[in-house]
Amino acid sequence: MSEDSKIVVGVDGSASSLAALDWALGQAELTGSTVEAVTAWEYPAFYSWEGGAISPREFENAASVTVEDAVDKAVDRRSSPPRVRTKVCQGDSAQVLLDIVETTDLIVVGSRGHGGFVGALLGSVSHKCTQHARCPVVVVHAQGERA
Repeated sequence: MSEDSKIVVGVDGSASSLAALDWALGQAELTGSTVEAVTAWEYPAFYSWEGGAISPREFENAASVTVEDAVDKAVDRRSSPPRVRTKVCQGDSAQVLLDIVETTDLIVVGSRGHGGFVGALLGSVSHKCTQHARCPVVVVHAQGERA
C-alpha cells in the first residue's frame, strides 16, 4: 500500500468495531495509508410519527459523535497516528461500506460474536462484506471474544 491507499473501517462504538479501528490504524502506520472511519445510521422503520418524534438529523448527529469520539480516543493512544478521516452515511451498514470500496484497498470490520459455536460465525455486516467486497476484508474480534 502507499500514501494514496485507503483503509476503510466500520465504526459503530461496539468493542469489536473499536478493536477494528485500532487494527486499521496500526496497519495504516505500517503502510502509509489513510484511514477512513465510517459510521452508518438508519432511521428506524417503525419509529412513531406521533408527537415527540426525533428528527433524522438527530440520528445523524449521534452517529457523528460516535465515530468522532472513537477516532479521537484511538488516535490519542498512538505516538505517530496516520491520517484519519471520518464519514457518516445514512443506510445499511454493510451496504454503506460496500459502496465505498471502489476507491478502497482494504476494509476492516469488527465481528461481535456470541461465544461458543455461534461466536465462530461472522456477524451480518462482516459476513456481507467478506462475501461482496471488491477488496480484501479483515474481520477483527474484540479482546476476549472467541474467534
